[in-house]
Amino acid sequence: MHFKLFEQSVYSSRRQALMQQVGTGLIVLMGNDETGMNYKDNWYPFRQDSSFLYYFGLDVAGLAAVLDPESGDVVIFGNELSIDDIVWTGPLPSIKEMAAAVGVQQTAPYNDMAVWVRKAHGLGRTIHILPPYRAENKIRLGEWLQIPVQDVDRQVSLKLVKSVIRQRIIKEDIEVAEIEKAVSISADMHLAGIQYARPGMKEYEVAAKVQEIAYAAGGCLSYPIICTVNGETLHNHYYGNTIQEGQMLLLDAGAENELHYAGDLTRTFPVGRQFTTEQREVYNTVINSLDYAVGLLKPGVRFRDVHAGACEKLVEGLTAMGIMKGNAAEAVAAGAHTLFFQCGLGHMMGMDVHDMEDLGEQYVGYSDDLQKSKEFGWKSLRLGRAVEPGYVLTVEPGVYVIPTLIDQWAAEKKHTHFINYKALESFRNFSGIRVEDNFLVTADGCHKLGKDLPKTADEIEALRGY
Repeated sequence: MHFKLFEQSVYSSRRQALMQQVGTGLIVLMGNDETGMNYKDNWYPFRQDSSFLYYFGLDVAGLAAVLDPESGDVVIFGNELSIDDIVWTGPLPSIKEMAAAVGVQQTAPYNDMAVWVRKAHGLGRTIHILPPYRAENKIRLGEWLQIPVQDVDRQVSLKLVKSVIRQRIIKEDIEVAEIEKAVSISADMHLAGIQYARPGMKEYEVAAKVQEIAYAAGGCLSYPIICTVNGETLHNHYYGNTIQEGQMLLLDAGAENELHYAGDLTRTFPVGRQFTTEQREVYNTVINSLDYAVGLLKPGVRFRDVHAGACEKLVEGLTAMGIMKGNAAEAVAAGAHTLFFQCGLGHMMGMDVHDMEDLGEQYVGYSDDLQKSKEFGWKSLRLGRAVEPGYVLTVEPGVYVIPTLIDQWAAEKKHTHFINYKALESFRNFSGIRVEDNFLVTADGCHKLGKDLPKTADEIEALRGY
């Protein structure tokens, strides 16, 4: 195989558990295809569907599968390479050889998938599908189910969604080991970026150095790099600024290793050798928030409450600087902290950097007895549910100073009991700071994943000692 696999028994036992949970009907799992960027044969980098990888491990385009809980049948559908294909790809294992490597005996040409689905559908059996996020898969499902494409989403099986989440949300030891590798590569990426950056460079020069480390380790990026002096813009993928003395560079980057497990780390560091006094004060506030949140992480604790505690620590630090005022818990309850922290404290992580986000945040990050908030700031919290041993997640507090948001709130005289708008005037061009680490929830607390990556202000400045 030209890709890495776990032991055959891993995939067999996962599939068996899924069929037992779903019980009846026909489970359809779609793999992904090559997709053209700007014309048919100039492809985006191929990425297999994560749930297909979880149950079958086959990192190859043009596959799909059915699992029949009632008969026990498992079939992988795909087309063998023609000689025209082999000219371009070289010889590859056959579909039967790949299937056998993951414990599947039955294979069939891809077009036979329609026969299986239509036969089961015609017999009145439930066809269990996951939410399709690729247009080509949605079109195929519509054709197989003989319904309009726009109606395919209505056929998504909540039972299958919840069954997949129930399995994938608890990371097996072999998965944790792979995530450790991905996070360690991510740490090396950040170390390279922190030590490489110099005043006068372009952001893209630093981003290129960071990406180099991921590929040199045999991996790739788990998401597009954020490398910006405008750290107040939460997902900023513009790299054209010249970085200058006195600014900070926010670097959010993670590796995906060869088994497609992700890392997701963030560091913020001075472009020069040291933080300014104001930058260091805010930086330490963010670090205190992160450390406090990590101290709360243990089984049974709702991550929503961890988020609230981290927000209170941010408010306490900003109050000490004179930017906020009043009682921190009351400020957070009122939502005043969201002027500076508009996003969530963290999210699940695994084969997807936002793990299983395609299956629905309400089902992954929340629960039947805990609904996602619709309030500003809180609605961006992807994870709220009580955590359990085996969960892998990020913790990433930050302070983001967004002038447009300040102006809007000030004009509305919003939360004046908690925000000192006069003091904030000299702070409005501060930009933003985020610090992020990755954790495994354990039986008695949590474990930080990956090799150590310096995070205190003193440690960061020591790395900037060029």
